[in-house]
Amino acid sequence: MSIDQNVARIRERIASAACRAGRNPDDITLMAVSKTHPPELIRDAYGAGLRVFGENRVQELSGKAAALVDLKDATWHLIGHLQSNKAARAAELFDAIDSVDSLKLAEKLNSSARVRGKVLEVLIEINVGGEAAKSGLSPDSQELENILNAAPRLDHLEVRGLMTIPPFTENPEDARPYFRQLRELRDEIGSRNLPAVSMDVLSIGMSHDFEIAIEEGSTCVRVGTAIFGERGKK
Repeated sequence: MSIDQNVARIRERIASAACRAGRNPDDITLMAVSKTHPPELIRDAYGAGLRVFGENRVQELSGKAAALVDLKDATWHLIGHLQSNKAARAAELFDAIDSVDSLKLAEKLNSSARVRGKVLEVLIEINVGGEAAKSGLSPDSQELENILNAAPRLDHLEVRGLMTIPPFTENPEDARPYFRQLRELRDEIGSRNLPAVSMDVLSIGMSHDFEIAIEEGSTCVRVGTAIFGERGKK
């Protein structure tokens, strides 16, 4: 199937999952995870109506940026782990950083965004499964509280919500408890009405489990393989 057909099918599945959950599908953003895929396939996805793209690494988007500079209304999200020494380049290339996992990183992004006269949207990454091999903060960590409390002085960042990648399992249903846990954390933080903190974004769900994520409240699903196919295949 073509990327155009893939996107149409995914939108149908998003609409069906939203209907099951009594939600409006227009409230759910479809992010095309374009990591490892070349600019020509990203253009195909753009031609299919997608405008939000996710990349895992600063250096990869850096290599693609010149070939995609004319896609003026595309927005670029960094969804992979970001080392603080690459914060300046990330602030230059990306519109949003969806993987903030320390106050130090948030401060460096804020300073870099200030230098460039821009405001970066950010999500705090939570490691809901407690997996040692994954980045992200523990739901009950002091560092999470540190970021939330620092938000008013991070004047070039907009703290918009939370993101997670649950432990992978073959059965998408197994991700449901993790998605639910993140939604409950998001709701708890939102209920505090913290200054300069918005919790309107819940970035959960990927190609194999996004329908479950939508049923659990996702506002952004990150889909790569179901749009582009495996790496190197259209």
